[in-house]
Amino acid sequence: MSSPANAARPARAPSRARRAGRGFSAVASGVLLVVTALLVPLAILSGWARLDIGDADEYVGTMEPLASNEHIQADIAAAVTDRVMRELDTGPLQDTVAEFVESAIRSFTTTETFRTGWNAANREAHGAVQRALREGDGNGAVTLNLAPITQQVKDQLEADGVPFADRVPVEDVEVTILEAHRFPAARQSFRLLQEAGLWLAGAAVVTAAVGIFLARRKVRAAVLTCLGGALTCGALLIGIVIGRRETLDDLPPDVSEASAAAVFDALASTPRTLAWAVLGGLLVLALVLAVLAGLRRTRPARR
Repeated sequence: MSSPANAARPARAPSRARRAGRGFSAVASGVLLVVTALLVPLAILSGWARLDIGDADEYVGTMEPLASNEHIQADIAAAVTDRVMRELDTGPLQDTVAEFVESAIRSFTTTETFRTGWNAANREAHGAVQRALREGDGNGAVTLNLAPITQQVKDQLEADGVPFADRVPVEDVEVTILEAHRFPAARQSFRLLQEAGLWLAGAAVVTAAVGIFLARRKVRAAVLTCLGGALTCGALLIGIVIGRRETLDDLPPDVSEASAAAVFDALASTPRTLAWAVLGGLLVLALVLAVLAGLRRTRPARR
């Protein structure tokens, strides 16, 4: 005959199994929600690498506003003027001619024709940018060929009857826009992010959904997921600021800091904007969920 204590033992097994199952679900949920938070900024960067930098049209559109940047215009005018004056020998009038040529080029950089040539030069450089960021071809430096722009300057100077305009060289006029060899680790990360593409965004959605589903308190898990994603987006924004500072602090002597800053800001504009948008959206969603959860708890008490 079994004692009451022995009769009670079989009933404990299901209780322990349930507790073990709940413990496993809680741990799995926590891990998945942490993974979600980490995937959010990576998804932003992978989308930028694949869609914004990987696509030629998007890349040209990103660089297009720089045609109106006064620092870029000044650097291009200086580069073209220097190359032109190396081919000219006007004796005591050398400085006067150089000032006239640079003034003419600066005036040309404000025209629609210049913007067209700028876009054409950037479209031609897109393949080199891709190779430098992914494989690190050569020394990793990407230059912008100003031949289309120089040809248009030469044609304009000849049309205006400027002396020696026919001797203006068209080839071998370049400016450096990217030196990826200074950041080998970033180059490797870029290749991985570009290959991942939009899969990281889908993975973030899946891990968030599964993590919230496994959580015992689902609303709380959803709020924590939003806050975690907002936190990592903030970390991404801080990383962009640090990367910008390090880039500008390590420039070669012949590269203008103002122009380098303009190029960096143009390339980083999409991930920066997306990070702010996602951060704000997640904080608003977390607030809404918290308020709804509070209202839901107060209703039974009032009844």
